[in-house]
Amino acid sequence: MRSDTVKKGINRTPHRSLLWALGCTEREMNQPFVGVISSFSEVVPGHMHLRQINEAVKAGVRMAGGTPFESNVIAVCDGIAMGHSGMKYSLSSRELIADSVETVVLAHQYDAVVLIPSCDKIVPGMLMAAARLDIPAVVVTGGPMLSGRLGDTRLDLNSAFTVVGAVVNGQMTEQQAKRIEQACCPGCGSCAGMFTANTMGCLSEAMGMALPGNGATPAVSSRRLALAKEAGMAVMDLLRKGITARQIINAKGLANAFTCDMAMGGSTNSVLHLLAIAQEAGIHVNLSDLNNYSNTTPHLCKLSPASDQYLEDLYYSGGISAILHELQGIGLLKADAMTVTGDTLAQNLEPDSRWAPDYALVDRRVVRSPQDPYSETGGLAVLFGNLAPEGAVVKRAAVAPAMMQHSGPARVFDTEEEATQAIMDNKFKVGDVIVIRYEGPKGGPGMREMLTPTSLLSGMKMDDKVALITDGRFSGATRGAAIGHISPEAASGGPLAAVKDGDLIEIDIPNHHLELHVPESEIKARLAALPVFELRVQGGYLRRYAQAVTSASTGAVLRD
Repeated sequence: MRSDTVKKGINRTPHRSLLWALGCTEREMNQPFVGVISSFSEVVPGHMHLRQINEAVKAGVRMAGGTPFESNVIAVCDGIAMGHSGMKYSLSSRELIADSVETVVLAHQYDAVVLIPSCDKIVPGMLMAAARLDIPAVVVTGGPMLSGRLGDTRLDLNSAFTVVGAVVNGQMTEQQAKRIEQACCPGCGSCAGMFTANTMGCLSEAMGMALPGNGATPAVSSRRLALAKEAGMAVMDLLRKGITARQIINAKGLANAFTCDMAMGGSTNSVLHLLAIAQEAGIHVNLSDLNNYSNTTPHLCKLSPASDQYLEDLYYSGGISAILHELQGIGLLKADAMTVTGDTLAQNLEPDSRWAPDYALVDRRVVRSPQDPYSETGGLAVLFGNLAPEGAVVKRAAVAPAMMQHSGPARVFDTEEEATQAIMDNKFKVGDVIVIRYEGPKGGPGMREMLTPTSLLSGMKMDDKVALITDGRFSGATRGAAIGHISPEAASGGPLAAVKDGDLIEIDIPNHHLELHVPESEIKARLAALPVFELRVQGGYLRRYAQAVTSASTGAVLRD
């Protein structure tokens, strides 16, 4: 066992003395050491219940003959950090989380690890660490929040963001908005729609790194606690069998994750995170490859913000297993991919498997069949063109049909704050393409999410009349023709830096195209005339991050 490094032999006498100080028994000392690493926090609703999940995981580890040790990583709540400088720390925290897990595991020589994240950057950060460490590892997230209710209307966090635009536009009173504000997030868990947190929880399952049921089982369900105990037992089984993270996070597992992502129309941030996880696992993925998945994968499940259905509806309709079963039936999955159950994906999906739902009870309003999809192609698309030579990403499933192909004049802003104020002051026109630049990984720094401006447009009923493009990111809660991750970013001299007010921009999502209708010679001349970009932060972690971060097209990872 790896942990023998710190507990066996006369030269480890001092090490054992510290373990005795923890209250370890002789039996615990002789068992495998398992790290139980959680993102528990009292400021993040998705994490506030993780102490209970942690205890359940540790119980599972003990039942299976292991000795668990709990520790924590930091967590940023994207909703609370949204729309101000705090959002600069969201994506950048992903690297700190991965580094923290690596540090704790290797410093203490754990034999295996159970990772307990919830919410946006924490899930991919822990998966990156698992791939980097390549030891037996299982992910069990905190689970999705239930949807809120106000009368017969179902709500989620996005409801609170969109009411701002409705109030600004005179379509709702502040008192009505407050009722929604207090009802939309009813308790613990990651926000109820197919936003980034739940997308990554679901993709952890599709990838094979989380047990079946992880993606959709509600945070408040007793089944979530049972799943946590199962995760603790599963990691011990992986340890006995010698199955490590990279035997699961490999080309097959990632292919299944990308395919599932397209079928359920996940957050655009999932592209950023899956690319980063692939890099940690030593797997090369081109951004353009994603369109191959999109073009061949039917869109089978449409949850909020693209519809009025939520994760709890998916849970009661078979969860991610129901989606994977449909995809396997048309030959789109790598069925022999290994999973943390110790069995292959195909074995987990067999009707007599203890992990499989009753497929006869699948609600076809929630999970459609491949013969009756929402669309023949997937919910995400990657666009290329002279404005995005390295690519840009859009959640096609949440774009109104009228905006799938659109040409309009640019309305250019160099910060999110400037754009947000202009939208609130109605300083834009129907048909405009709002450009928010210098908000990429380096430029922001930290590649902020733009949920505030997109939600304002949605609340104003303008998300089907105005497009928004940026080298920043969008929350999974975003609706409309919102195109993000434009690469190279403006701060790195990308063509986005050359755009001027009034320039014609053409968006063609079906044909994966994003074009600035300005002669190439003029674009080059404009870029050559620009001053060298100066980092917006003068010290601290963000400056170091800005100096080391790579393009969104490669996952916005840090350079070696």
